[in-house]
Amino acid sequence: MKKTILVCGLIAGLIVSTVMGISAGYCHTGDYMQYGMYIGYGSMLLAFSLIFVGIKNFRDKQNNGVISFGKAFKIGILIALIASTMYVLVWSIEGHFFYPDFAEKYAAITIEKAKKSGATAAEIEKQTKEMAQFVIMYKKPVFMVLMTYVEILPVGILVTLISSFILKRKQPKTVAA
Repeated sequence: MKKTILVCGLIAGLIVSTVMGISAGYCHTGDYMQYGMYIGYGSMLLAFSLIFVGIKNFRDKQNNGVISFGKAFKIGILIALIASTMYVLVWSIEGHFFYPDFAEKYAAITIEKAKKSGATAAEIEKQTKEMAQFVIMYKKPVFMVLMTYVEILPVGILVTLISSFILKRKQPKTVAA
């Protein structure tokens, strides 16, 4: 079980971290930053498909075709935690050294979107204050790490829940002769 979790977690982490590392350079500018969300969450879903693979592999090859929801969830959440931690570590390094102005650019794009969407002056003012606070908070490493986990880990939890529900099996599958 440990080997399955470690291998799937590391591969998932490698996938999501590599895509983020490559796309961050393209998506960091104002013109492309809006697409970063789609690329990022798409890569998370691709990477977290290894949760399904890991649970199924354990169930079918190591546990005689049987797995409880709880055991499946444990395997899936550990895979998600490994991948998410790799993602957070890579972003912490990349963001610090290559994109130290990320929060400012993100804030500016968010405020610009509010303006383009027809928000009132009061709404824009409120958004501006919130984004100014976000920029200050994002400079704190603990906040940045927590925000990055909040970005990826819920996707892993959701994929874990769905995979655990689909793959749970109380009795081994019988083969008809």
